Amino acid sequence: MLDKNTKIYVAGHRGLVGSAIWNNLQQRGYNCLVGRTHKELDLLDPVAVRAFFDNERPEAVVLAAAHVGGIMANLNYRADFIYQNLQIQQNVIGESFRHGVKKLLFLGSTCIYPRMAPQPMAEDALLTSELEYTNEPYAIAKIAGLKMCESFSLQYGCNYIAVMPTNLYGPNDNFHLENSHVLPAMIRKVHLAKCLNEGDWDAVRKDLNLRPVEGVNGEASHEQMLEKLAKFGITPESVTLWGTGSPMREFLWSEDMADASVHVLLNVDFKDTYPEGASEIRNCHINVGTGKEVSIRQVAELVIKAVGFKGRLLWDASKPDGTPRKLTDVSKLHALGWQHRVEIEDGVAMLYQWYQQGICINHQETK
Repeated sequence: MLDKNTKIYVAGHRGLVGSAIWNNLQQRGYNCLVGRTHKELDLLDPVAVRAFFDNERPEAVVLAAAHVGGIMANLNYRADFIYQNLQIQQNVIGESFRHGVKKLLFLGSTCIYPRMAPQPMAEDALLTSELEYTNEPYAIAKIAGLKMCESFSLQYGCNYIAVMPTNLYGPNDNFHLENSHVLPAMIRKVHLAKCLNEGDWDAVRKDLNLRPVEGVNGEASHEQMLEKLAKFGITPESVTLWGTGSPMREFLWSEDMADASVHVLLNVDFKDTYPEGASEIRNCHINVGTGKEVSIRQVAELVIKAVGFKGRLLWDASKPDGTPRKLTDVSKLHALGWQHRVEIEDGVAMLYQWYQQGICINHQETK
C-alpha cells in the first residue's frame, strides 16, 4: 500500500482514463500528484522526460498516456501508432527504472489479443495467433509495453504491473469524428443528426464551434455544414455507421477503469499476478472489463434512445467491422478483489448527459 504522501506521476492526466485516475486518487486522499500536459512535457522527447524525472523524482508512476484512435485512425496512421507509443513507453518506463520508482502501473488495451482469440479472452491468449490487421501496430506497441513491465519486474525485482482495459467510454472522452472511438463517435453523430432533424441550427453551431470537423465550424453556411456532416454519415433523416453492426463489444465506464487501476496500484504487487511456483512466468498483465458484451447495433440503439433521435439508423457494410468479438475474461481481476459497477445501459445515458453539459459550458465561456 502506498503512503498517502507518496508522490505519484500520472502520465496522461488530462485524458479519458488519466483524468479519472487522478480524481480517484484525490478522492482516496492522495494529493501529492504530478501531471504535465503535452505542451509542458513531450513524452516522445527522451531528454525532456529524463529532465522531468530528475526534477520531480516521483515515487510511483501511472502510465496512462498513449497515442490512441479508432479504426480509421489506426488504418491511416499505422507508423504513428507504433512509433509514438513505443517511444512514450520506452521513455517513461526507462526513466522510472533509472530513478528507482517503486511502483508503476502501465495501461494497455485488449486489442493485444489475437483477432480470433477464444472467447472470453484470458490473459494466456496473448501471442497465440495473428492480431487484428486494423490495429496491429498499436497492439504490438502495447504488447511491448506490458512485456517491458514484466521483464523489468522479473530481472530487477521491480513492481511494475500492466492492466489491459476493454473498450472505454466516459467523461473527457474524445468526440472528434475523424479519430474517436466507436461509442463517443456514435453519440456525437446521433446528437448532430437529431439537431439537424429538428432544425436546431443553433445547437449544430455550438457543437461545431467546440469541435470543428475537418476545418468546418459553426461559422460555416448551412450548406457547408450539411455537406461536411454528410461525409461522416450524418443527415437530418439518418445516421450511417461503419460496418454491419454485428461485432460484439464489451464497454467499461472510464471511472470504473480508474477505480480498478487505483485498486491495482494500491493493493496488488507483481508477485500477485502469476501462479506461485510457475516454471515460466509470463502473461502477468491483468484484464480489466465487465465480462459482458453487446453488439455494436445494440449500443447504437441505446445511443438513439438516450439522444431521442427520430430518424433512421443505417449501416455501411463496405467499411470494416474490426474484430468479430472482444470479450475479456476478468476472473483474474475478480480474484484480486475488484468488480465493475456501471452497466452499459446507464453509462450511455450518463455519457450523453456529460456531452451536452460540455457543449453548454463551453458555449457560455465563449460568449
